[in-house]
Amino acid sequence: MARRLTRAEVPVEQTWRLTDLFATQEEWERELEAIGEAVQTVTQYKGRLGEGAGVLLACLTAHEELRGRMVRAGTYASLRFSEDGSNPENQAAMARAQALLAQVGAALAFLESEILALPEGTVARYLGEEPGLGPFGRWLELVLDRRPHALHPETEAALAALGEVTGAPYLVYNRAKAGDMSFEPITVDGRTEPVSFSTYEERLERDPDAAVRRTAFRSFSAGLRRYQNTFGATFATEVKKNVVLARLRGYESATHMLLHPQEVTVDVYNNILDVIQAEVAPHMRRYARLRKRVLGLDKLLYCDIEAPLDPGYNPPVTFAEASQIILDGLAVLGPEYLEIVRNALTDRWVDWADNVGKSTGAFCSSPYGAHPFILISWAGTMRNVLVLAHELGHAGHFTLAQRNQRLTNARPSTFFVEAPSTMNELLVGQHIMAGTSDPRMRRWVIMQFLSTYHHNFVRHLLEGELQRRIYALAEQGTPITAATLSETKGEILNEFWAGEVEIDDDAKLTWMRQPHYYMGLYPYTYAAGLTVSTAVAQAIRSEGQPAVDRWLRVLKAGGTMGPLQLAEAAGVNLATPEAVRKAVAYVGSLVDELEQSF
Repeated sequence: MARRLTRAEVPVEQTWRLTDLFATQEEWERELEAIGEAVQTVTQYKGRLGEGAGVLLACLTAHEELRGRMVRAGTYASLRFSEDGSNPENQAAMARAQALLAQVGAALAFLESEILALPEGTVARYLGEEPGLGPFGRWLELVLDRRPHALHPETEAALAALGEVTGAPYLVYNRAKAGDMSFEPITVDGRTEPVSFSTYEERLERDPDAAVRRTAFRSFSAGLRRYQNTFGATFATEVKKNVVLARLRGYESATHMLLHPQEVTVDVYNNILDVIQAEVAPHMRRYARLRKRVLGLDKLLYCDIEAPLDPGYNPPVTFAEASQIILDGLAVLGPEYLEIVRNALTDRWVDWADNVGKSTGAFCSSPYGAHPFILISWAGTMRNVLVLAHELGHAGHFTLAQRNQRLTNARPSTFFVEAPSTMNELLVGQHIMAGTSDPRMRRWVIMQFLSTYHHNFVRHLLEGELQRRIYALAEQGTPITAATLSETKGEILNEFWAGEVEIDDDAKLTWMRQPHYYMGLYPYTYAAGLTVSTAVAQAIRSEGQPAVDRWLRVLKAGGTMGPLQLAEAAGVNLATPEAVRKAVAYVGSLVDELEQSF
């Protein structure tokens, strides 16, 4: 049985270079202390924002500088925890960073409260008087938009001071997942395999041997089940926190509160959830029937959804080979974008080793004032190529945004953030498909595309549906427990698959697999992003350079526009269901071609 490496055993070239953030642990610790001392550069303006536009500009400039330092220090601690959450030193560093950031956040809470307390029209007058406030205009507009939901300044300061507590559900989930959970290894026909979050989700879930796949799923689910009550309470705490805060702030519901910073209406949110579920389900059910037939199964279990349909064709790929495929596939986006991607792949922006305690899945962290950092566990498959391309989409997006926007305007709404990442998956997949005449390779790419759409239009979207239902229950006063979560998740899966996939008790535990539930209404935004990227990728194929130019302008715009405006600038109207239906129709065409290939 292969043994997973400890972090100390991992070859350094497979790791990210955190010294690009801080040269040493000691330097980081000194910066933490310095950040605490630098709070006064902002708090010196407390009670003075009514003195004039110049004072507000000085305050916002100092605040932006301090935020940048906080982001970099917090990111360093977070990345250390992600690379090995089982390491007590990394746990301690994360705790220290969170404690300091909560303390500083409380000290800075006066800023928004004082801006909201200025007489009506004052901010508009300041913007007219002081050109230097121009870059802060959109941020100020968003702050003023929260006026109806602002609490007394002392209450806001108290809530900010409780940041560690209100952020605890996310921390507890990730710490338990990285440091406490364990799974029994499996043995099938003399083959022994270790089971972990990483090995299951990156490899065993896609094993061509049904016995291995199903045995691994039972082991994985048994490990999850041991923590279901703890994770159920953690999930419930997150939900209850948001329900209570929404009521305190006078929102109609927690959903309204969580959508507010996304700059998305409840109608758009429901439109994404309702239209995609209703219209993609028939295509995915056809795909499930095809899977059952091709795999020769008497029934399709939840753990069979990712099984390869052509197991004899699974081209292995090294990290170096993947890098070249990605560079070739993204060449259409031009030299500046390509140089960013090349730097990421060759200059240790990517941590691609697999080791004990490493965070599962993949992500890209992009601290302002430094280059992005990407986490992935490389399994040597072509699927990894598209996942890496996805994370490089975030890296390219935020690097361009940071080059063209100051920190205040660098990040767009969460609603839009998954569009640049899924775009890269589509472009790289289309490149692979265009460069081959091998029908098996074309079929393989189609299956990878369907995996992308399954993850975003099904798996993540149904996570969003779970949130919608659980928040509705919590608003009614229904206790949220592990049993409630499993029962609700089972109902959602059964409704979607309509008997084409057997939903057993293990499948119902999939609510335990994602940290997304602790990040606001994040899961459904994957579907929103993929809707945008599907339309833009099709435009690039049909229009060429004009569509590319529009897309690059959108990436460089960062957060200077709302998400619907960014999509519109890229040529996509998300205010109506048309774009969603167009993306769903593309999924149907992929299933059509795959059926014909078999």
